[in-house]
Amino acid sequence: MTSPFSFSLDSAVASKAELKPEYDVVIIGGGPAGLSAAIYAARSMLRTAVIAKEFGGQVLDAHLVENYPGFIKASGEELTKAFKEHAEHFGAELIQATVKDLKKDGDYFVVETDQGQTRAPTIIYATGSTHRKLGVPGEEEFLGKGVSYCAICDAALFKDKVVAVVGGGNTAFMDADLLTQHASKVYLIHRRNEFRAEPLWVERLKKNPKVEFITPYVVERIEGTSKMEKLIIKNRETGETKELPADGVFIDIGMIPQTELAKRVGVELNERGYIIVKEDQSTNVPGFFAAGDVTTGMNNVHQIITAAAKGTIAALSAYDYLKGKGFVK
Repeated sequence: MTSPFSFSLDSAVASKAELKPEYDVVIIGGGPAGLSAAIYAARSMLRTAVIAKEFGGQVLDAHLVENYPGFIKASGEELTKAFKEHAEHFGAELIQATVKDLKKDGDYFVVETDQGQTRAPTIIYATGSTHRKLGVPGEEEFLGKGVSYCAICDAALFKDKVVAVVGGGNTAFMDADLLTQHASKVYLIHRRNEFRAEPLWVERLKKNPKVEFITPYVVERIEGTSKMEKLIIKNRETGETKELPADGVFIDIGMIPQTELAKRVGVELNERGYIIVKEDQSTNVPGFFAAGDVTTGMNNVHQIITAAAKGTIAALSAYDYLKGKGFVK
């Protein structure tokens, strides 16, 4: 598809930058938060590197994105390509590498990668979080072919279909509620008879004729041919196993923030393991900023546009920090 940005895609620098010994800011993570931070950091004339094992993050799993402004319809791959080219257009260096270690050395952070070492007085940490998976047969095989972790992204694809939601918290109930606007039938599968969701959500869905609660059941496996066709579920109390025909399943059993490197430099986390950030995306460690799904303050709105917004704030805040410390003029 045609990029909505004003520059020519052909004018973008190729993603073959080599790691330099020093930058003004190193962005760890190549998803929407990291790449948006790169655009704003580079436009602020900061020497900017984005280090990621792969660029795009969870966006790459989306075969169709219809809710990012400026793109009526795009695949996750197309959107990532535009993000990358936009960042490179303004001079950000995209380094495909794995970060092995992160240390604090005076006013600088030392970043160890499998491509060498670099350092910078500021870090923007945007590693995101990963969906907690069921870990059952068929889950990986049918990803994008019935298996989904994002109802906002994929609900419209199941118009008049039968779907299931796995989980018992607010996210599962909100996703099930959204899915009733599209699907003909929504099963809500939970391993316990009680739910963690707010009572208001529970009562709302109990009154919805499209929703059927299936408890206390767990998913044993996901089956199908070219796409998902059914779930095999097991009652945790009786051991009974049965088939549940469904065109799709939305898995809402939590997220796992990727914070291991941040913990090594003393960044403070909340009780759920997310990085605690202030309104300017700063943390308790001076010079260390964080953005996107790895942080607090996302209010369960894990969308491309919200991650990009947080990345933007982090980049501008990093610039103010560098200027205040005299690293840049």
